[in-house]
Amino acid sequence: MAYKQLKLWFDKELARLLSDKIVNCGVQFNSDQFIKSVDQGVTDLELKDRVEFMADQLFDQFNGQYRHGLKTLLQILGPENMNETGMFANYYWILPIAKYVEKYGLDNFEISIKAIEKITKRSTGEYAIRPFIERYPQRTIEEMFKWSKNDNFHLRRLASEGGRPRLPWATKLQIFIDDPLPLLPILDQLKDDKIRYVQKSVANCVNDILKDNIDIGKDLINKWSINPTRERIWIISHGMRNLLKEENAWAVKVKSQLC
Repeated sequence: MAYKQLKLWFDKELARLLSDKIVNCGVQFNSDQFIKSVDQGVTDLELKDRVEFMADQLFDQFNGQYRHGLKTLLQILGPENMNETGMFANYYWILPIAKYVEKYGLDNFEISIKAIEKITKRSTGEYAIRPFIERYPQRTIEEMFKWSKNDNFHLRRLASEGGRPRLPWATKLQIFIDDPLPLLPILDQLKDDKIRYVQKSVANCVNDILKDNIDIGKDLINKWSINPTRERIWIISHGMRNLLKEENAWAVKVKSQLC
């Protein structure tokens, strides 16, 4: 993707791309109306609003029939992303589909969760999963724990990234700001993950926890600091980065003991 401001990629050209993919599935779809609506509607919008506007237009074009629309949209996702990078550079066009699930799929837990699995193997489901955590905390956490043990590293990353209490560009998950304990089995499962992409997410989640529940975060890190693997040492250090910048005595001591 040649350089230009990310929000500008969500325009009539992307609407045309999505339309072509949908029509090629043999589905009846008013491409002209979709492209025109997007072209006229996104001009004054920023990135997140552009993505949501496109999701809204998709929903309208499928006549408000979420299941029918989702079945079609999943057909156009294409091959899975085999790399740790590229979710935005190569798969940015999937973001309106993820927003479609996030905004319109809450009453259809099973098919929406499966859709998020497919989406995150190409782009990311870290935003789409959050409303499901809020409405169905136990069921969603159970799915996320399964993802933490999955062979696919994108799903393992989503298990921690989607549950971050303070994920950037997303609404705070107050449920985990108030009590992050449900996240700990997931993080514990991932604490020795070999993939740096996953390690960064786990560390970022730990960093979030330390901001609001420092005692719980400290207890977790103290447990992980016993005979740590190389991967875990990196996660702990990166997870404590804010405290280390502040020269927090506890964090400095833990860091010194890991080295």
